[in-house]
Amino acid sequence: MKVIKCLSEDIEHELDLAEDYIKRAVKYQMDYPIAAKAYYNQSVNKTNVIKDLHDAVVALINAYKAEKGEPPAPMMAIYEYMHERQMNKAAAVKNMQDLYKSNT
Repeated sequence: MKVIKCLSEDIEHELDLAEDYIKRAVKYQMDYPIAAKAYYNQSVNKTNVIKDLHDAVVALINAYKAEKGEPPAPMMAIYEYMHERQMNKAAAVKNMQDLYKSNT
């Protein structure tokens, strides 16, 4: 399903933004706490967008399974590969968000 590809690309993009924002938050935390807080908030907002996009992917896969049975193996292999990469990056972003939070 092409829509899953589109959603996955959007998740990647949002993850990149969340990572960039939290790196800036940590970088500016000591010298510019107001800017750092704004970057932290944007990183958290992006993780919420990511969750919404991920939920849409899961719902689409479940709907496909209910209607047509198991999705094609190649599609699921690509999804699982991308999902693992995204989960690893999301965990790294979450760790940086926690680091920022623990220093406030």
